[in-house]
Amino acid sequence: MSRIADRFAALRAQGRAGLITFVEAYDPDPATSLALLRGMPAAGADLIEIGMPFTDPMADGPTVQRAGQRALKAGATLAGTLALVRDFRKAEPATPIVLMGYFNPILSYGIEAFCRDAAQSGVDGLIVVDLPPEEAEVLAAPSAARGLDLIRLIAPTTHEARLPEVLRGTSGFVYYVSITGITGTRTASAEHLAEAIPLVRRFTDLPVAVGFGIRTPEQAATVARVADGAVVASALIDTLQAHLDETGRARPDAVRKVLDQVRALADAVRGARGARAG
Repeated sequence: MSRIADRFAALRAQGRAGLITFVEAYDPDPATSLALLRGMPAAGADLIEIGMPFTDPMADGPTVQRAGQRALKAGATLAGTLALVRDFRKAEPATPIVLMGYFNPILSYGIEAFCRDAAQSGVDGLIVVDLPPEEAEVLAAPSAARGLDLIRLIAPTTHEARLPEVLRGTSGFVYYVSITGITGTRTASAEHLAEAIPLVRRFTDLPVAVGFGIRTPEQAATVARVADGAVVASALIDTLQAHLDETGRARPDAVRKVLDQVRALADAVRGARGARAG
């Protein structure tokens, strides 16, 4: 079993959902992003997504776009992102790592070489937001050959008749985009999720994680009551950005502030189903 499958199996055994946190590689510099990665498991992150900085992130809202711009200014590359994962893996063998980004940098790197190097670096899964199922075979076969889960996005606008096609070849977990729009702008209602998540589960046995627009512990708990994972990205980046100095460098308390936020989110996710049962 992959690290992702192992982690979700452990979460099921505990009777709870997982917290999936996000770090943009190299934001605002390699050392700070590595410190965040290293601190997140102890703070309560069950899985971690790492953003692969790209110049044209069409699905990202302003917060993630700014993070990507800071990262690129700091010298981020795809090779550097993989090196970040290798450094993380030196001390953390268990927490699953998912790379999230766009197809162009992977194509430029070389698909086969990327999948080989990602697997060797300790990456567990890939989310490529601009690669539709009809064109995904170019990445699906090489990633599967290297043991990388290819995680697909499901949107509120994904018609029921299309779900089998989107989910075909998906592994690891399903990423349900809770809103129509870009990241970090709004959040889905409990009523919407209560209808949408069971529909997705009719077509897959994979865990379903919900992202885009989850910002507060309360929102994360709402997701954790109906889904298998809550993904938080923009809210963490906003906290990091608020603790950069006038030159864009991380202040001494920046990492601690973000990790404190992760702890609050993790507490809410862990207590969500117990609160509901009570």
